[in-house]
Amino acid sequence: MPADAKTSPGTKTSPGTKTSPGLAGDLPRTIRLHPDDNVAIVVNAFGLPAGTALPDGLTLREFVPQGHKVALADIPEGAPVRRYGEVIGTALRDISRGAWVEESRVRTPPAPALDALALATRVPAPLPPLDGYTFEGYRNPDGSVGTRNILAISTSVQCVAGTLDVAVRRIREELLPRYPNVDDVVGLTHAYGCGVAINAPEAVIPIRTLQSLAQNPNFGGEVMVVGLGCEKLVSERLLPDGQGEGVVRLQDERHQGFGMMLESIMAMARARLEVLNRRRRETCPASDLVVGLQCGGSDAFSGVTANPALGYCADLLVRCGATVMFSEVTEVRDAIHLLTPRAETEEVARALIREMAWYDAYLARGQADRSANPSPGNKKGGLNTIVEKALGSVAKSGTSAIRGVLAPGERVRRKGLIFAATPASDFVCGTLQLASGMTLQVFSTGRGTPYGLAEAPVIKVATRTELAERWADLIDLDAGRIATGEATIEEMGWELFRLILDVASGRTKPWSDRWGLYNDLTLFNPAPVT
Repeated sequence: MPADAKTSPGTKTSPGTKTSPGLAGDLPRTIRLHPDDNVAIVVNAFGLPAGTALPDGLTLREFVPQGHKVALADIPEGAPVRRYGEVIGTALRDISRGAWVEESRVRTPPAPALDALALATRVPAPLPPLDGYTFEGYRNPDGSVGTRNILAISTSVQCVAGTLDVAVRRIREELLPRYPNVDDVVGLTHAYGCGVAINAPEAVIPIRTLQSLAQNPNFGGEVMVVGLGCEKLVSERLLPDGQGEGVVRLQDERHQGFGMMLESIMAMARARLEVLNRRRRETCPASDLVVGLQCGGSDAFSGVTANPALGYCADLLVRCGATVMFSEVTEVRDAIHLLTPRAETEEVARALIREMAWYDAYLARGQADRSANPSPGNKKGGLNTIVEKALGSVAKSGTSAIRGVLAPGERVRRKGLIFAATPASDFVCGTLQLASGMTLQVFSTGRGTPYGLAEAPVIKVATRTELAERWADLIDLDAGRIATGEATIEEMGWELFRLILDVASGRTKPWSDRWGLYNDLTLFNPAPVT
């Protein structure tokens, strides 16, 4: 590896961070992220009781749980509550110095106005190239590179999902042992295809997602579709241009019963397994990676430990020439004013605004707003408002210029840092990132979730050491060491970078793969169901 891989200068947490001294478990520790902040979060695993004296002379007026905020100064009613150097809310009533800044005491502020944002005004200079890093991947005829060698079988309608489940079990048991170089077979099943307004303008999102999913680099270009024959979403629409064969219709008159349907699926699968079995891993530059970044079960440490480490790693990947996607519109919306200035061009900045505005309108149609996020678990983890959550979420985007924006389900066609617009739901986001071409995902979590994808490896990063230790057989990397001062953001970023190369090469299996712990795909369908 290049010599600079071992260098990791920098702060223990993030610029401006102040922590109480000492690493012993019984010493009270808090983190203040910015000199302008009037709150700090409690680091200690079980919180701090009333009467605790902090090293700066502050005495807690009440118990403050781990990750929750303590007021560093009196905050009058209506005054701003500041974290990350930004206003995350306003006080609903007077909050005394040393008091717990609990959710019910804070009002969510208005979202940044989309018509008053700076566009491409602070474009970061290109980071110095990082050469010499490689992984062992599967190169495809179109030049893309997969991290897995999987037979994926698409479906054009929900009606065939049960049949495909039976077929996949048989393929796995009867055929896969004959093709040892194929990692797995997966069914791309979903709840779409019929009983829907197939020509509604927003139907483009689920249809485009299914079209793009079939072409994920981990599937080797061997597309096949199982359909029923009477559905609105015609099976051929899911085949790439120029690929006329590859559909099994259950209503085909040649099928005499269920057994023949299964045999047709298995015969087509066998032909594709023959091709996939000839694939071998080969040394590929790190620039061929397409990595997705996602949060799940965020807490107050997400923006202090795991996400800044993801951001540092994202910068390393971009320096290698790789593609890095970050997502989750509702967890970006309140930090959009920090992102549009980083857009490479005004066109990219306006595309960011386009996706924010679309989602604002989508929520309004459902008579909801952004305050529906954060979740109860996020709040238990110390997040008061969606503003605070968003500021922590965008930390995983690092410091590179944003080079492109993808609408939901669009395939990525540029390298560098890309915003892929998705809902914040773990399952919907994961599905859409796979559709955009993600071949490996890094998933940060503060509350913990047994999340995994059969279609691409998922590396789970804990924000807290307590979670990493309690879920030692589910968490792949402990970023909580940043909060305790045992590691720097840079050190964790490099550790994650090396882990990504190992996982992408098949040398290391993340825990979700060891357990075979996988979530179903979930389409985003904002169009009407008829």
